[in-house]
Amino acid sequence: DKAKSDGKIIVVSSWTKYCSSCASQMKVLNKAKNEFENIEYFTFDIKNKEIAKFFDAQYQSTLIIFKNNKEVYRSVGETTRDLIYKAIQSSI
Repeated sequence: DKAKSDGKIIVVSSWTKYCSSCASQMKVLNKAKNEFENIEYFTFDIKNKEIAKFFDAQYQSTLIIFKNNKEVYRSVGETTRDLIYKAIQSSI
């Protein structure tokens, strides 16, 4: 809630153990949170059904970006730095 009230872009990704695309995506997002000033990055284990349902995420490596409390981007399995950075940049 604080991140939303501060006007930050919220980036959420789902993962699960032994998921190589999740690990690749998380690497890119961990770097992105240090390179973009106005984002907060959160992850959750897709096996957590309550959180998965809240975000309507059915698959591991789901990437969701929120701006002003609205979803502005969603992808599944995206691990390419350029595409992820472009999605973040277009949300700022």
